[in-house]
Amino acid sequence: MLPELSFQDHVATITLCRPEVANRLAPEDLPALMAHVRAVDARDDIRVLVLRAQGKHFCSGFDISEVGNSQNQGSSFGEMVDVVEQCRAVTLAVVHGGVYGGATDMALACDFRIGGPAAEMFMPAARLGLHFYRGGLERYVSRLGLDTAKRLFLTCEKLDSAEMKACGFLTHLVPEGGLEAAVQGLAGTLASMAPLPLFGMKKHLNRIARQQHDGAEIDADVQRTIRSDDLREGGAAWREKRAPRFTGR
Repeated sequence: MLPELSFQDHVATITLCRPEVANRLAPEDLPALMAHVRAVDARDDIRVLVLRAQGKHFCSGFDISEVGNSQNQGSSFGEMVDVVEQCRAVTLAVVHGGVYGGATDMALACDFRIGGPAAEMFMPAARLGLHFYRGGLERYVSRLGLDTAKRLFLTCEKLDSAEMKACGFLTHLVPEGGLEAAVQGLAGTLASMAPLPLFGMKKHLNRIARQQHDGAEIDADVQRTIRSDDLREGGAAWREKRAPRFTGR
């Protein structure tokens, strides 16, 4: 079953729906996931995208028997993950169980990764005889650092949830039974922020991490918020001790 997309208030959710195979991704899932992210980008009211899965595991990566179909121009695995990383909304991966292979890169492409005690990960590319694609290598190094990237790619070592948090793969590690509350709490916090700085700072922070930022574009986005109705609303709400009502203008 293809991934599903749903919307509620300012939050979109993409759900992987193959729990019987640990949510393993097939070739047809890649364009479907890209289409879902682009549908989120097209909606001005959506501020947060949650990526989650059914069953015991988050995702076991791409079907190794179909690996020859993972690099097709226009629907490659790496292109799909880049689309996730470039989503305008702030993204949150719910890593409730195992995350393996290419799915680790899909999770790394998200802005936040929340996991519980059952989370675990490993990257078996070298064991399978596969050289990972450029974008994934860059993401591992920029997000986790060179030493951790080498450890994970070159040894195929499996990490438990505590090690995932220690190396930075998980941004949040919550106790057993607390995952859903943590996801809802973080999604709610993000959804309450002013859209212009929320989207702009996400975009530029990612570019700074890869040394691809444009100072003039950052300055232009700063000025855009200074002229915005939302900045005036934020100041008024602060003075009046109430929740702001942001419109993205």
